[in-house]
Amino acid sequence: MTAVRRAGALLLAAFLCVALAGRAHATGYRYWSFWERTGGHWTFATEGPSTARPSDGDVQGFRFAVSEDSAGATRPRGTADFDSVCAKSPARAGRKRVALVLDFGTSADAPSGETPPARRAACAVVSPDAPTADALAAVAGPLRYDSHALLCAIGGYPGKGCGEQVAEGKSRPAATKSEPQHGPSVGVLAGVGAVVLLGGAALWQARRRRDA
Repeated sequence: MTAVRRAGALLLAAFLCVALAGRAHATGYRYWSFWERTGGHWTFATEGPSTARPSDGDVQGFRFAVSEDSAGATRPRGTADFDSVCAKSPARAGRKRVALVLDFGTSADAPSGETPPARRAACAVVSPDAPTADALAAVAGPLRYDSHALLCAIGGYPGKGCGEQVAEGKSRPAATKSEPQHGPSVGVLAGVGAVVLLGGAALWQARRRRDA
């Protein structure tokens, strides 16, 4: 193998090491995710609770957890059945009933110093045109939102924070979700930059030896 090829191989190996090191520090967000119950399964809601307008008999859920993104968000635990949740709330003219499942998550996902309440379900009876946010406020207040209308707390939980970014394996928040980091971290980019500079120097030296 020529000196140039050896330098190129070393550059590629170093780049892969830096990239893999960056992936080892994957992050997630601690937040309330919103779900809909269809066909006996939970599916991630396609719109937020402030705009979603459920029908009478619908089942919706909320789960507090640390998740990387919507594709990997943690679903509410257990099963949910409208008839059992709203058994004591008969149909009424001019009102609709929405079964809400509230899963406050586990202690592993809880912010430091806080204990998640027990999972529960409630039947909200609201006006026919009410969004999910109104149904939630009727049975699970107090609610807390941030300045970007992100749902931060249900039933007062958690007591503080809102969509914090959390490093994998750590409970300490790294940033807020309202200011997400996109793409590789600064550390990864700096490492890649250093690798490129070192690799360029190696290639330059190899060419000098070859041309000498």
